[in-house]
Amino acid sequence: MTTNVLILCTHNSARSVLSEGMLNHLAKQFGRDVHAYSAGSSPSGRINPFAIEALENAGVDVGGFRSKNWDEFVGENAPHMRVVITVCDNAAEEECPYWPGSPVKVHWGYPDPSNTEGGDEKKRQAFELTRQAIAYRMLQLLLLPIDDMNNAELQETLQRLAGS
Repeated sequence: MTTNVLILCTHNSARSVLSEGMLNHLAKQFGRDVHAYSAGSSPSGRINPFAIEALENAGVDVGGFRSKNWDEFVGENAPHMRVVITVCDNAAEEECPYWPGSPVKVHWGYPDPSNTEGGDEKKRQAFELTRQAIAYRMLQLLLLPIDDMNNAELQETLQRLAGS
């Protein structure tokens, strides 16, 4: 059975998109039945071009990415989420909607690479470093025996990974 993971950020334009892209890419590489989605509480309506570039440079298929509202994942036709991860401090502090099925929730915060000062090269470097940090943590998630873990065990393990 597919493990669905929803990754949230405020604008769904950078960190959550990097996370969705890397988790799906790595899951495919490792043959894991995990599917990531991303959304935001106040989506910007566009994906940051540096996020797209960082994913493309890592070999990730970026077709179909769009900035979307987390409300898309609340309705009765929405995929059942096993895990909900917030990746920015604003989204972690916001009142999230009720997620059907009471998924495991965890905060894995990353600094916003969009706020990097300097020219385009500095921003590219910030996005690439953020993508690498996210990829490392998503790989840790994929190495877990998710199907054999109950929600309490998964919650505890994901919280522990938050500190790594």
